[in-house]
Amino acid sequence: MKKRKMIDKYTPSDDDQGVITKEITTSDSTSTLQLILYMIPIVGFFPSLWTLYSRQGTKEQLMASRLSITLALAWILGYLMLATGAEQTSDFLTLRLQVLNTFLTSGYFLVSLWLILNAVRRKKQRVPGFSRFAEQVLRKYTS
Repeated sequence: MKKRKMIDKYTPSDDDQGVITKEITTSDSTSTLQLILYMIPIVGFFPSLWTLYSRQGTKEQLMASRLSITLALAWILGYLMLATGAEQTSDFLTLRLQVLNTFLTSGYFLVSLWLILNAVRRKKQRVPGFSRFAEQVLRKYTS
């Protein structure tokens, strides 16, 4: 009980608070910058892959890396399939498949932008459907 009373009565000085706040802010800002880097479309795939390969990082960074890789692979797979389909079909379907390809790419970039904004606001990096899939599939291969 004596220790508890001493802790309750302890009030840090202004200097202590400043040092603690700076350390926490530096750590948080580094983590936020890494999350933003992971969510940059196309480019963020590579640091995400390295984070999972090295198995270093916080739980939040690993989850964001898995999500980033899943989104990038889904986009490139869809992009290649639609582009191949556009080349193989008639002129009637070519335009429609290219428009779908444009929507897919725009969606990928908008979701990435939304995730970047969530990282800046310090919210969770979650996309319905993709987050669960990323955790189940990539955790299986990276654990």
